[in-house]
Amino acid sequence: MPKPEISVQLYSIHTALGEDLDGSLAKLAGIGLKTVEAFDFVRRADELKESFDRHGLTSPTAHAILIEDEGVTTPDGLLSVPPAEETFAAAATLGVEVVIDPFVAPDRWTTLADVQRSADRLNARAEQAARAGLKVGYHNHDHELSSMIDGRPALEVFADLLDPSVLLEVDLYWATAGGADPVELVQRLGDRVVAVHAKDGPIRPGITAADLPTDQQPAGQGDVPLAAVLAAAPSLPYAVIEFDHYAGDVFDGIAQSYRFLSSTL
Repeated sequence: MPKPEISVQLYSIHTALGEDLDGSLAKLAGIGLKTVEAFDFVRRADELKESFDRHGLTSPTAHAILIEDEGVTTPDGLLSVPPAEETFAAAATLGVEVVIDPFVAPDRWTTLADVQRSADRLNARAEQAARAGLKVGYHNHDHELSSMIDGRPALEVFADLLDPSVLLEVDLYWATAGGADPVELVQRLGDRVVAVHAKDGPIRPGITAADLPTDQQPAGQGDVPLAAVLAAAPSLPYAVIEFDHYAGDVFDGIAQSYRFLSSTL
């Protein structure tokens, strides 16, 4: 049975990318990574593609806003939303296979009507993406798990409303912070899970993505049962390293995470 491919979400190094895109990607390749997860890629698809090719990198998954069609305010600030046609064209340029929406605001997960709205919108994007030879997915934070609808986490209600072609990327740190058992969650979602964010750190009572925590840790050094999740999902396609924020040298944090995942998978 094939092991999950180790990847890294490029948001983890967004500051370094802005300063030296090619040099930053070279550092990731030097760690041993062959797979990355692109973000903010529409405006720089050609530059990323050139650098990916130079350093032997691919980006089978990538993040882009799909559900909302206006600017989205995340804990880090306002994200612009290019037209979906441009997003899918840029994804095709990079060889992306799955475009994953990384954020729908917490107030959109409190009622069934809101969750249905998001599912309907992502289902429509799935049809549009299919015409471009792509698939779409969704990535969670904590609020999709802490919000309950009819006694179930909103994320699982959402999953039931999605077209079977729509995939999920489970952020294991934020799922744990949202009150889920990540092993059981990944098992319940099953083959819908195309990737996990193998993110780690201390899980404190009341922690949320809005806190912008600065004490995240390399994979295997925090409170998230990453090894148990990976053992429970041996057919998972991708295990993606990510830091929302990291207090030390982020490339060292990525290297430590890579070594842990390489020895665990």
